[in-house]
Parts: sequence; structure tokens; C-alpha cells
Amino acid sequence: MNAAEHVNRRRFDRYLLPSMYTQVAVRLLDEERFHYEGHAYDISKGGLRFELDRPIAPGTQIALRISLPGASSLRVTERKPVFAMGNVVWLHEDDLEQPGPVRMACVFRNFCQPGDEERLMRRLKSGQFSLAA
Repeated sequence: MNAAEHVNRRRFDRYLLPSMYTQVAVRLLDEERFHYEGHAYDISKGGLRFELDRPIAPGTQIALRISLPGASSLRVTERKPVFAMGNVVWLHEDDLEQPGPVRMACVFRNFCQPGDEERLMRRLKSGQFSLAA
């Protein structure tokens, strides 16, 4: 299939994030605190690709706190992190063989607080973030 024939099979538009500036905190559902911190690579209304220093197995349910960059210039209500529940669906297995962070992806099951989904989509569609190919 050449580039002209490429069909986007994604359900939602995916946005690139400046990885070192997009903080993600993760906790397993049986934990009360966010124990794991890392960075996000890209995000959509349906999920997130991110990295942590600890691998989390596909199928694991997690809670996430996502802090999008560039919030300092926004109204206070728009600066809040986005909270979501998700399922890990992918783990970059080559990362397991090397020291350093492990890339993985999750699908969002739901957003945790009123307004989280809407605030995320307003930020993503603000023009600050580029669409991923």
C-alpha cells in the first residue's frame, strides 16, 4: 500500500505531545497513590501512548493523571490535570531488554472527573498540538 492509498483506521484523531514536557502519573487500581511517573508521546480522546520506568503488563487496569504542557497561560480551570481510567493494551517489548523507560499504550475506559474529557479535547484542538500521522 503506498502513501496515497493509506487509510486512517483510527477512531479518534491522535495528537503529538512534547514528551519530556507532558507528565503522566499512573497507579494500579488496587493502589491509593500515583506511584509511577513518566511522560506521554501522543494522545487522543480514546487513549494514550506513554513511557514509565516500570513496565505494566497489557490487560492491566490503571488510573492516570495527565498534565498537558503550556497550561501556565490558561485560566485556572483549564490548567487542571486530566484524570482517566484505562487498560494497558500494548507494551514495546524491545524496551524490556534495555535499561531505561518502557513505552506502552492504554485505551481510556472513562474520564474520572466532570469536565475532564471536554477540557482535554479543548486543549488538543486549541492549535497548540499537532496531529500525528
